[in-house]
Amino acid sequence: MPRPTVTPPEAPHADPLDLGFLASVAEGAARLTPEQALDLFRRAPLTTLGRYADARCRTLHGDSIRTYIIDRNINYTNICNARCTFCAFRRDGDEHDAYTLEPGQIHEKIAQLVAIGGTQILMQGGMNPALPLDWYITLLRGIKERFPKVHVHAFSPPEFIEFVHFFDPPGSTLEAKIRWVMVRLRDAGLDSLPGGGGEIFASPVRRKIGLGKCDAEAWLTTMYVAHTLGMFTSATMMFGHIEGHADRIHHMRLVREWQDRAIRESSRPEPMGHYKAFIAWPFQRENTPLGRVKDWGTQPGELDEGAVFPGDAVARLDGDGDPRSHAEFGRRVRRSGATDYLRTQALSRLFLDNIYSIGASWVTMGPHIGQVALNYGANDMGSVMMEENVVSAAGTTYCLSEPVLCRLIREAGFIPGQRDNVYDLLRVHSGPNSPDRMVDDWSKHRAKRLHAQTLDSKPTSVQLTTQAGSATSNSIL
Repeated sequence: MPRPTVTPPEAPHADPLDLGFLASVAEGAARLTPEQALDLFRRAPLTTLGRYADARCRTLHGDSIRTYIIDRNINYTNICNARCTFCAFRRDGDEHDAYTLEPGQIHEKIAQLVAIGGTQILMQGGMNPALPLDWYITLLRGIKERFPKVHVHAFSPPEFIEFVHFFDPPGSTLEAKIRWVMVRLRDAGLDSLPGGGGEIFASPVRRKIGLGKCDAEAWLTTMYVAHTLGMFTSATMMFGHIEGHADRIHHMRLVREWQDRAIRESSRPEPMGHYKAFIAWPFQRENTPLGRVKDWGTQPGELDEGAVFPGDAVARLDGDGDPRSHAEFGRRVRRSGATDYLRTQALSRLFLDNIYSIGASWVTMGPHIGQVALNYGANDMGSVMMEENVVSAAGTTYCLSEPVLCRLIREAGFIPGQRDNVYDLLRVHSGPNSPDRMVDDWSKHRAKRLHAQTLDSKPTSVQLTTQAGSATSNSIL
């Protein structure tokens, strides 16, 4: 994976809809300001956003190959002390379906992954105060002893902030405390951090939807510590709920600014990591407290000319909006559909000029919108997955096998390539022995099982499925 390059200059007086300016952005010769990004998001035709996001993607990734990874999402516990209103996964610990996996159960899951050619585990859980630091160290050492070649992509920033609270490490600053914990987990076998818990960084929104979860500064600081230790991480954004459009831009701006910092410091003698990918997906409302909030537009006058969505009334590009700006802030949800999703993803490709990979969220949007997303700035289709429990708990149940994922990429006009965690290619499927070209009967890919963790789950042979709505999905972080 190439390192990010020199920061392009801003042209704040340029009209963001000027096609010559957009061409410069696509070439990496100009940088959008937050104001231009918001204007572009609101005024540009969808096709224009898609055209230039695709051009930017081709500048970075070429015209031919689009990628995926074979990994497994292991949610090691669903016990959590946070109270996020968008989550249907968490448990307090005394419910009948609360669980914490034993190391042997986790090893069995990894063995099943390796058996189908998997290279990475994405391991996240609830923030469980009952698990000591030694539990994590022992777990990581055991994984590396049995599976030394498996990349361990684990523990999102909110988990690390709770590690600091739970373990009370030495250090005079939050950064020092995080580093103390992270170094010990790295030495035990942690390879990189996923971008879970990003949600929306703007504090008025985050305080409403992420009760008990770390703030933006803590999230970004955790990732910075990982970068100083040479780790590559990802960044995420969950949108389509109570936030305003400016909140999305503010979220991306913070990711871009901290990525700029990592790039500036990459010349130092010690290895320096950075964000390798950005993935944005719409909020999934089923079975969540936030999902019970009324949709915007269902009350009289809410769609009249001049009516302003509460999130937009509060949102500011600096993230410091006043939640009192609209009496209904937090009481109305503006859900994201296919068009809004594609607009947001395309804008992320254009605005995040220092992020190498943009992932398509077919998990939440469905396989075919994910396929379309490959022409709206995405270069990666995420994971061929065996298991997921967080997004699926909120009602989203899309899942794909490797042959179908390859077929979607190929039918979008690209060659599928299997990658690793740092986006180096492991296999390019251009020949007759490609996974999709070896399939004679696609009907056989429509009714197979995908593992979802339950309290009484026992290790079984895992079969991947292609059928949307038949099993579970993966959180692509």
